[in-house]
Amino acid sequence: MEESFSLNLGKARLSGLHRGKGEAIIFLHAGIADKRMWLEQLKTFSNRYHVIAYDRRGFGETITPDEAFSHLDDLQHVIEHFKLPKVILVGCSQGGRIAIDFALRYQHRVTALVLIAPAISGAPSPKHYPEPIEEKLEALEKAEEKNDLAQVNVLEANLWLDGPLCKAGRANKKLQNLFLDMNGIALRHPELNQEVSTPSAYERLTDLAVPTLILWGDLDFPHIQERCHYLAETLPFAKVYEISGTAHLPNLEESTLVNNRIQAFLGEL
Repeated sequence: MEESFSLNLGKARLSGLHRGKGEAIIFLHAGIADKRMWLEQLKTFSNRYHVIAYDRRGFGETITPDEAFSHLDDLQHVIEHFKLPKVILVGCSQGGRIAIDFALRYQHRVTALVLIAPAISGAPSPKHYPEPIEEKLEALEKAEEKNDLAQVNVLEANLWLDGPLCKAGRANKKLQNLFLDMNGIALRHPELNQEVSTPSAYERLTDLAVPTLILWGDLDFPHIQERCHYLAETLPFAKVYEISGTAHLPNLEESTLVNNRIQAFLGEL
């Protein structure tokens, strides 16, 4: 079973889980989730690795006031807490952005990256979306303006878990409930406005000489899939794999397949 840990940083208290022994893997969750999105990965990889997942500020069980902070510094403190010389970083969405930024800053501390539908700091925003997605994003904006968090949560579940061009409820009920709980907690967290910005990574990707596996779902936003192809073409040591029939969180929908792909990748290092 996973063991809980907490880490006091400033006035914040980060909440995390860890399990196993060996080379360390730190899992960085998406901005619509928390550490629970990695439970299947923690169970699988703890047989060979020391696996760690934590709730970032603004998510899950982590408690934080609105103070100046850096996600990269928080990650560095987690690494120092466990006295880890090097780590493998697995990041999804915004967790992927943090993994990339951290690897660019501390490349000597990172053995490998696994990026699942990652964001990239400094990447250009989409100029337009297909009309069905535009309609859903407009509905989301109206719900946000009304501060209707329940409706925001439902709409975001459709966009991110089901896929923006899919009908609501495509993903199974168990995953729907998990998503609504994780994202619902994040939506209710007090807003944090003092994150320290990091330099854009988008123009520096060729500097990232770390073995990298890039995974994404074919039901995800078109611009995210395009971004993954861009990473594949730009990173010096990248391997890629598209997970059919999944959207933004393929490790939840196809955990066995994703785990196998990650295991094969790490086995080749």
